[in-house]
Amino acid sequence: MHVGHFELARPRLHLIHTTATMRRSYSTFLLCLLYVAPLAQLGAQATRLDSLDVFVKAQMAERNVRGLSLAIIKDGKVAVARAYGVVDDVSKAPVTTTTLFQAGSISKPVAALGALHLVEKGTLSLDAEVNAKLTSWKVPENRFTTTEKITLRRLLSHTAGLTVHGFPGYDVSGPIPTLVQVLDGAPPTNTPPIRADTTPGALWRYSGGGFTVAQQLMIDVTGQPFPRYMQTAVLGPIGMTSSSYEQPLPSTRASLTATGYYADGTPVRGRWHVYPEMAAAGLWTTPTDLAKFAIEIQETLAGRGHGVVSQATARQYVTEQKNHYALGVGVQGSGPTMRFGHNGRDEGFDALMTAGAESGDGVVVMINANDNSPMADRIRDRVARLWGFAGVQARPAPAATVAARIEPKRLAAYAGYYEAQENDMVSLAANPDGSGLQILVDGRPAENLLTMDSARFGSSERPFRVAFAMDSSGTITGVTWAAGEPGERRVPRVSPLPGALQPRPDPDQALGARIVTALAALRAGGAALAGAADVTPGAKNDFGRGGSSALDDMVSATYIGEENVAGRGIRRHGGEVARVRLYRLRTQNGERYLMVHLTSEGVVTDYDVVAR
Repeated sequence: MHVGHFELARPRLHLIHTTATMRRSYSTFLLCLLYVAPLAQLGAQATRLDSLDVFVKAQMAERNVRGLSLAIIKDGKVAVARAYGVVDDVSKAPVTTTTLFQAGSISKPVAALGALHLVEKGTLSLDAEVNAKLTSWKVPENRFTTTEKITLRRLLSHTAGLTVHGFPGYDVSGPIPTLVQVLDGAPPTNTPPIRADTTPGALWRYSGGGFTVAQQLMIDVTGQPFPRYMQTAVLGPIGMTSSSYEQPLPSTRASLTATGYYADGTPVRGRWHVYPEMAAAGLWTTPTDLAKFAIEIQETLAGRGHGVVSQATARQYVTEQKNHYALGVGVQGSGPTMRFGHNGRDEGFDALMTAGAESGDGVVVMINANDNSPMADRIRDRVARLWGFAGVQARPAPAATVAARIEPKRLAAYAGYYEAQENDMVSLAANPDGSGLQILVDGRPAENLLTMDSARFGSSERPFRVAFAMDSSGTITGVTWAAGEPGERRVPRVSPLPGALQPRPDPDQALGARIVTALAALRAGGAALAGAADVTPGAKNDFGRGGSSALDDMVSATYIGEENVAGRGIRRHGGEVARVRLYRLRTQNGERYLMVHLTSEGVVTDYDVVAR
């Protein structure tokens, strides 16, 4: 191994009495009104669409998103369906309103309606123990299930105490596990076993694993494959003609799909992943079909609908259980302004769905990209304002409109990576004109922060401010975020921007060697990861058997620096991060940077591969 360098093998009628002359004039007047009113409405609609098109295209260009499709609900109908961009970089075929996207976790609210349909029929109960109905597999009993039981209500509301947050899916060319193998974490599954590790009902914790148990439950009680059951019980009755839970898709539907792209712009190998965890992540659909789904919920709540569930069951569906989450769907507000919805992510695909429970409005946005910026939220908010959704307030004033000037060297010192939440970083970079900072997400601008004074910056588009914190030596340790609502949030600094650093000799080559071994184990997974001495138990558990595909194209890495982050409150996979080591990374697809997160004992608890 070279000094500071290591190699890895590639592995949404009034009655009037008139004379005849008056009748002729009045009739002419009425005819004019009949034509003028619709024309005025069409004009307003065209203006809104033009404004939306300009905004969406600008957002896509800024974030390098290839394709986007959306649907807008107004007055309980699909009022607009729009498509932008291309399905992939190779064919350049345009996205249409019938292009299929993976819905990610928006699969959950649709699947939940399928479960509630069985509750409606008396086949299932919301509050009975699910093991009484499971036949192909049962949730293993342990000390957490002795006093409280796992029920369908708890599965659908993320309160069952089950493990496995989400699923990465499987390469289309590789082995695909059965559902029972996924439940048990058995090879070739790339996620841990789904087990209770907290008392059911005790807390809310997002669990795709819980929805996978619900999928097996629906299969066992219906005796049907999950895609067939969902087609018969939910998708067909609602008229979601473009949608399917089939995994993998048959060739007739596969030709209608978009190709997924990761945040760094690289395509998903094989165009998309396969998800045997269908209820949690396996729905292929369009924004128009998801809008039909949202309308079905709205109509059923109003006492109409196609009879998938009753009005009473629909009310339960949107009743909060814990943490603003109902039975498979997130909820917010109450009365006329109550909204339900969900976000979704699969490998290379992101989606957003939100709708008013009583107001008859909503929007669905789907993209063939993993984008960590607020782009989809901005499009949602623009649609809500343009189409006058219930409860949408006037745009709040920005925190700053005019930039003060500070010394460029001080401005540059603020640049770096910051831990917005566990395992979710944002980066700040100095604006070239010295006016302030840019929030970068996945290496691309997401928001502009204008300089307010030497240590405070404000957003140019919303009431959001950041103030930097330093220790006694003047080292920047984090920022305080304030977004207009009561309270502030401290966000720790993770590291400087790696691009500002140059290669140097590794001051601790023994540690470097252990990191090489740990990264190789993380990439390999399986027994290599299970037996790795320099990887934390939490990282071993969360990375699972399948290893880490983010390391697949790594060729070599060169040491460029590190930061002491002890005491800043950064945690990754259950381990407290004390040091972050930085490497310049050479891959088969170009140069990137590697950030290795270490505990105080020098054990790897996570890593990040970031763009230049």
